[in-house]
Formats: sequence, structure tokens, C-alpha cells
Amino acid sequence: MNYLTSKLLNEDELEILNIDLNKQNSLWEDGKKTAGSHASTFKENLQLNRNSEVSKKYSQYIKKKILSNPLIKSFALPKIIHGIIFTKSLKNMHYGRHIDNPFMSSGRSDLSFTISLTNKENYQGGELGIETITSEKNFKLDSGEILIYPSTYLHSVKKVNYGERLVCIGWIESYVKSIEEREYLFDLDAGAKGLLARHGRSDELDLIFKSYSNLLRLLGN
Repeated sequence: MNYLTSKLLNEDELEILNIDLNKQNSLWEDGKKTAGSHASTFKENLQLNRNSEVSKKYSQYIKKKILSNPLIKSFALPKIIHGIIFTKSLKNMHYGRHIDNPFMSSGRSDLSFTISLTNKENYQGGELGIETITSEKNFKLDSGEILIYPSTYLHSVKKVNYGERLVCIGWIESYVKSIEEREYLFDLDAGAKGLLARHGRSDELDLIFKSYSNLLRLLGN
């Protein structure tokens, strides 16, 4: 499975974000409002009104955090970060097995991401299940951690048995559509940067960085 997990938000950022989001009782709406006709039949969660000032404020903040993270930039090659939603799942809430829309009004969905805003010990259940052809992997993130995975995978959020699961979700339109091509570029970039850190700059390394840049130019859109 081609995915990335990384710490994105620190404890101070999480505290401020949680305080502000939990103040907005009147702005939490039925998640079915943003689901398609099929998905709405098995989607049960709450979503912060996307047109509210607090949602717009923190959506921009999340975008900046993602774009300032070198590891995420190397992995995802983000062109557009879009469709950010803050969602809350309480006891017995869940989101059944589904696939994300390939094209949204805000951009193409090459990669999906989930950022945990609550400690995984504060709720039971609520795992994010991502399916491949032969298996399913369940994720329960630490607070402040982001998971990025291809939007082409079927996925679901398991029923919350108790507590509250608060997350931020969104999508990335990448400069490179192909999962395999992004993986090759990520490996090449990571390897070159590792060699640079270990041995310093060299003529041979300049050729590797040149090839990486030209491959990105060739494969990007």
C-alpha cells in the first residue's frame, strides 16, 4: 500500500484548534450534506460548516502546514490542496465503505488525507480502514498525525463505540497522477537527499538531481 504517515501538528497547535472547534456547537452539521446520493445512505458523522469563518481559517492553516512539510511535499508533489473538512464522529457514528469522487469542484482527487485532532486513546473504534485488492489495513492515528493515501482505494471509518473522533480530511491534486510514478520520484528524491547529507555534494549527485527534476518536468501536469 502506497501511503505516508507523519507528525503534522504539535501539541500547542492541537490545543488551540480543539478549543476553537469545540466552541462551534451551532456550526456542526449532518455529514450527509456533502455526501453523494449513494454515500449518504451509510454516512453518519458531523461536519463543521465549510462556509464558516472558523472552517476557512483553519483550512488555510492546514494547507500551509502541509505545503511547508518537506517529506509530504516529496511524497505527494502537491499541486492543489482542496476540499478540507473538519469532521466529528460520536458514539455509534461511522462512514461505510466508499470511494472518493475523482473530480470535485475544488480539484482532482489523487490523494486523500486524514489528520487526527484527538488522541486515539480518547475513543474506541473509529479506525480508518483502507482496502487493497487482497487486504484491508486499519489506521488509528496519534493526535497531530497525518495519513496520506491514494484516493483510488476503497475506505471506511469504523463505528465509534465510545468517545469522540475529531479529524480533518481533505484531498490533494498532485503534479503527477500516477501512484507508481510518484513512488519512483519519492524514492529517487529520498535517496539523493540521503547521499547529500552523508557525503556532501558531488558531480554524480548533481546528475541524479538533474534527472529527478527532468523526470518531474516530464511526468508532471
